[in-house]
Amino acid sequence: MPVTLNIIALTVFLGFFALVTVIGFMASRWKAGDLNDLHQWGLGGRQFGTLITWFLIGGDFYTAYTVIAVPALVYAVGAYGFFALPYTIIVYPFVFLVMPRLWKACHKGNHITAADYVQGEYGGKWFAAAIAVTGIVATMPYIALQLIGMQVVIKSLGISGEIPLTVAFLILAFYTYASGIRAPAMIAFVKDIMIYIVVIVAVCLIPSKLGGYASVFDSAGAYFAAKGGVTGLTLQPSQVFAYASLALGSALAAFMYPHTMTAILSSSSEKTIKKNAILLPVYSVLLGLIALMGYMAIAAGVKVTNNTEVVPALFAQLFPSWFVGFAAAAIAISALVPAAIMSIGSANLFTRNLWKPLVNPKLTAKQESQNAKLVSLLVKLGALGFIVFLPTKFAIDLQLLGGVWILQTLPAIVLTLYTKRLRLPALFVGWLAGIALGTSLVYIQGLKPIFALQIAGNTYPVYIGLIALALNLVLTAAISVLLPAKAIPAVSGKMANTA
Repeated sequence: MPVTLNIIALTVFLGFFALVTVIGFMASRWKAGDLNDLHQWGLGGRQFGTLITWFLIGGDFYTAYTVIAVPALVYAVGAYGFFALPYTIIVYPFVFLVMPRLWKACHKGNHITAADYVQGEYGGKWFAAAIAVTGIVATMPYIALQLIGMQVVIKSLGISGEIPLTVAFLILAFYTYASGIRAPAMIAFVKDIMIYIVVIVAVCLIPSKLGGYASVFDSAGAYFAAKGGVTGLTLQPSQVFAYASLALGSALAAFMYPHTMTAILSSSSEKTIKKNAILLPVYSVLLGLIALMGYMAIAAGVKVTNNTEVVPALFAQLFPSWFVGFAAAAIAISALVPAAIMSIGSANLFTRNLWKPLVNPKLTAKQESQNAKLVSLLVKLGALGFIVFLPTKFAIDLQLLGGVWILQTLPAIVLTLYTKRLRLPALFVGWLAGIALGTSLVYIQGLKPIFALQIAGNTYPVYIGLIALALNLVLTAAISVLLPAKAIPAVSGKMANTA
């Protein structure tokens, strides 16, 4: 990584950052609505059509840390790092089948969050609060990872220290406060176009500088062969089960997070979501190309002290300064979009499912919006604290746990869409057991995501989130069967109401 200030790259970077800052503040005037209403500030009034939703979900789901971390993992371990590719393929049939149902139920019930939906279906406030806390805690380190991605590219321009990162995130915080979800929705257009340009240029030009793709794969293969262990261009037999379970578990968890859920609920219709489930796999192609940059870095002889520096170092080595600045801006902006939506989703959860039911039930619509705006600022500051005051590994470890935790909300949110036989105590016990088991196994494994199950003398390495989810589902189903069904009083000539 360069240590001297790259003036040309920095100028290009600042120019594009200034552009998205202006867009962020101007977004409040786009698709005009009363931003003192949480539906408008936090969901954009549920009026985003197919194109806007496509950019929004793509900008939200494929983040700066994706661009930094996936090639870094491929650079370090080879084929195993591609698990993100099947995971983003598996997820879209799930979105096509499940999310239109959830959107319809939330639209009908005027729900802003998934926890709203759970509370609307089962009543009470404590389980909805548990779902909200799970979402917020799982999201905080995710925002911190976006900061890590931004920090890496700022450092690649020759700027060190925390002040530039702090300034950038404060700007993000203020225009998110002012414009709500409209800001990341507009910025996502710029971000995605820039990322597509960067990746297309990279996958076309970098191999030509390195002797073609055959040479890239030969160099990577020789590198991993010399390195030994389980690294390589193809999976080792011992990795296959872990690879598959990690992809499946990640796919099931992906749209349980508050930020992806918020992007879905801001869509204008069920049809919009279905169209996007069909169109969004284009981003998976992009992700596969991004992952290949890990092999390109090996072939280019890139040497870094931290694997997260691989992509910036590759661009600095092979491209002119102006394109280095453009690529750095694209990655940094890729941090702004998801970080904004993550903070909005967390703020919506805190306001609707923690503050209002547990602290101030008389909160007005305007107070809801003001409360959410303030919390969105605090969430970003909390994420900034992860980076400034704690080791980077702490955020990565918590994000790993966050995936295990958020997966435990799936039964309450998804299964409820298909059956009314589940009982609130059963869901609560299942959620708690899944959280406890998942956290314990991750800790026992030294904060690794895979646990080796011993079954009939055979060993099956499985993603811990799926193991915890299996216990969650078994307990939820068993206790729901044992508990008596809710009584539905018969009301002559009228629809019966459940208690």
